[in-house]
Amino acid sequence: MRRTALALSILLLAAGAAAADAPARKSGLWEITNRMGGPHPMTQTMQQCVDEKTDKLTEQAGAQEARKNCSKNEVRREGGKVIADSVCKFDGTTATTRAEFSGDFSSSYRGDIRTTYSPPMEGMKEMQMNLAAKWLGPCKADMKPGDVVMPGMPGMPGGMKFNAAEMQKQMQQMR
Repeated sequence: MRRTALALSILLLAAGAAAADAPARKSGLWEITNRMGGPHPMTQTMQQCVDEKTDKLTEQAGAQEARKNCSKNEVRREGGKVIADSVCKFDGTTATTRAEFSGDFSSSYRGDIRTTYSPPMEGMKEMQMNLAAKWLGPCKADMKPGDVVMPGMPGMPGGMKFNAAEMQKQMQQMR
């Protein structure tokens, strides 16, 4: 579970960074498949209902986390890609990340994210994530913008559903 939370934190930083220079995602239901390498490989597919407002909120939350925890957070375009490089400290380690995103963001996009840890975190020196996202259509009737459904979470029968936008608001209020 900690590894999934870590991956989501890195994705939030990367998504927030990439969002600043990438085309906005098309509103609706996105399916995102995340493949993580390393000593404990894992594949997780989730569905996320997005609109312009919730994507902007994710971008702002990622930028806020980066300002607080990162000594480097650079985003630039190179050809058809958005490249994000960051150096961030958390949980007693320094995470150096390079993320490359490509696609049209209206029907699909891909991301390749590589993070190294110094010192290693829980024995892990490096993590490689590859994500593939595709637009499925309008959000399901039981979903609202910001909702994320993660089926098949280990130790959670039926999976997990949460609203990322509401969680970000709550975290901001707690600060």
